[in-house]
Amino acid sequence: MVRMETPVCDFGWKAVDFALPGVDGKTYTLKDVAGPNGLLLMFICNHCPYVQAVIERIVRDARELRGHGIGAIAVMSNDPTEYPEDGFDHMAELARRLDFPMPYVLDASQDIAKAYGAVCTPDFFGFNRKLELQYRGRLDESRKETAPEGVRRDLFEAMKQVAETQRGPADQIPSMGCSIKWKSQ
Repeated sequence: MVRMETPVCDFGWKAVDFALPGVDGKTYTLKDVAGPNGLLLMFICNHCPYVQAVIERIVRDARELRGHGIGAIAVMSNDPTEYPEDGFDHMAELARRLDFPMPYVLDASQDIAKAYGAVCTPDFFGFNRKLELQYRGRLDESRKETAPEGVRRDLFEAMKQVAETQRGPADQIPSMGCSIKWKSQ
C-alpha cells in the first residue's frame, strides 16, 4: 500500500464526461448524476483502509448534500484482478449493505481515473453547477482510523459552500489514501 496525497485544487477545471456501469445495472453519465447546485465525484474502493475508516461518513455526507442540490457518484478504478475485494460483486454488496445514496460505478478501463488525475482512494472532486472544480480536499481529519465524532466536516462544509455560492473554499487540506491500483501494461 502506497500512501498518496491529492494535488491542490485546480479551480475552474471542467469535469470530464463518462458512461460507467453501476452496481445497480444502470449506466451513468455526468449529466445523470450532477445536481442543480453541483456534483461530488469521488474515487473510492472496498479494500483501502483509508476508505474503510470513512465510508459511513461518505454515505452520510452524500445523503445530506442531496438536500443542498449536490449530486454524488462513487467511482472504483482499481484493478480488481490484483485486488479481488474491489471486484464488481463486492462493490454491489458494499453499496447494498450501506445503502449508498449515490451510484457506485466501475471504471474498468481506468480511463476516467486518468482523465481526472485521480491519485488515491479516497480522492474527492467537488464541482459547481457549471461542473467547474471547486474542491479537491479531504473528507475530515480521519486517516487509516476514523477521527473522533465532532471533527470539522471539511468536505461537507466545502460542498455546502459550493451549493450556496458556487465557489469552494480557498484553503483546502489534501485528501490522503492508498494509491490507485493501476493495471500493469
